[in-house]
Amino acid sequence: MALREIKSEITGSLWKLVKNPGDAVAEDEPIMVLESMKMEIPVVADAGGTVKEVRVKEGEPVSEGQVVAVIET
Repeated sequence: MALREIKSEITGSLWKLVKNPGDAVAEDEPIMVLESMKMEIPVVADAGGTVKEVRVKEGEPVSEGQVVAVIET
């Protein structure tokens, strides 16, 4: 098993958490939804596995390139 870091591609804030630690996630499935300039942008898993860690809370700011979640594949 390997750990994969999921990074934000934009600067914004965490609007909604879709998956929680311990949840199974499929490749290209949303983990969370970010809000930036009134647009909702999903952050998706780049591989299937289990969400091990979510590093931001709803409402918190997120920077481009920031690790927002970790998946165990």
